[in-house]
Amino acid sequence: MIVWRRPLGWQVEVSVDALAKRNKMTARPDRVELLQGTLDLIVLQALATMGPQHAYGLTARLEQVAEHPFSLNQGTLYPALVRLEQKGWIKGTWQKTEKSREAKYYGITKAGTRALEKQASRWRRLAGLVAKLLLGES
Repeated sequence: MIVWRRPLGWQVEVSVDALAKRNKMTARPDRVELLQGTLDLIVLQALATMGPQHAYGLTARLEQVAEHPFSLNQGTLYPALVRLEQKGWIKGTWQKTEKSREAKYYGITKAGTRALEKQASRWRRLAGLVAKLLLGES
């Protein structure tokens, strides 16, 4: 049994078997799952290359460029955008969309560009290690 406790005092209990069963039923074998810690890197790189985007546009574009099925839900993206904005790596401004609706557009900051360089370097080192291990090199 897994128990999540929240600051407001409520808790959620979920059996491990139920989680495993749900994951087996909903998992697609060809679907790409985000590794923990990669979403910040993906969002920063996307904003650096595409310029300011609102959350829906960012999600749609990432799904377009992915070679394998990839879905990014709002429950994953919005907390990441808030976290990146709190770190000062992105800045959000309210603007009108193409359909004249108000949306918060996010753009990368100078601090975000520096963070992107550091995270990309760290990712390349990690990917190199994993590639060596998978290829059996030492």
